[in-house]
Amino acid sequence: MELLREGARSLGLTLNAERLAAFERYYQELEAWNRRFNLTAITDYAEVQCRHFLDSLSCLLAFPRRAPDDAAASVVETVSPQLAPSPLCLDVGSGAGFPGIPLKIVVPDARMTLLEATGKKAVFLAHMVEVLRLTDTTVLNTRAEEAGHDPHHRSKYDVVLARAVAPLAVLVEYCLPFCRVGGRVIAQKGDEIADEVEAARGAIALLGGELREIKTVEVPGIPEPRRLVVIAKVRETPSEYPRRPGVPAKRPLG
Repeated sequence: MELLREGARSLGLTLNAERLAAFERYYQELEAWNRRFNLTAITDYAEVQCRHFLDSLSCLLAFPRRAPDDAAASVVETVSPQLAPSPLCLDVGSGAGFPGIPLKIVVPDARMTLLEATGKKAVFLAHMVEVLRLTDTTVLNTRAEEAGHDPHHRSKYDVVLARAVAPLAVLVEYCLPFCRVGGRVIAQKGDEIADEVEAARGAIALLGGELREIKTVEVPGIPEPRRLVVIAKVRETPSEYPRRPGVPAKRPLG
């Protein structure tokens, strides 16, 4: 995990031996399961460290920070002391666990829910939660359009994460209903996103969001720039959203 260790340092993180061992076990399980199930097209040892693990950890650059006077906040030693403690997080379309599981490994006090509609991937996620002994981590095997109306999940989360799930106009309908007012969506995107962001502005406003920042991130080992699209939840999402399963992708808002 040398690439991961050095790359994390460039992101401002120090990964101790325990965290690196967890990532090593994660890779071994991912590679073994991928022989039977199509979890990811990226299985090379070096590429997984960069394109899965480090890319996931780059989300921390857009995580909420604690208030300056919150001196009593307890934050693990591996993360910037400015991070807000114990965020309630949801990873939408978690797939093989990215970005949710890497973030949970590095920020163990985060309360993480991994939402994944595909059954075999949800089984793998549950397996990894058990193998890595991840506390306060839940696997939710359902569609975002359904879970978004569940009162146990709607308007509950501080941070809603999504990576390579859908175009932004679709993604915000999946994600914003889960955010509490004052929370945020962090969408991981590639370099060319200007048109995608412009097409999503109407949907973001309709669903109670406000575009706050598009952060450019240089991830070690990934030559092309990555973007973190940060959307704040400024008011409640109208009750009719998200629409029924399949509709957001077929008829994006705006």
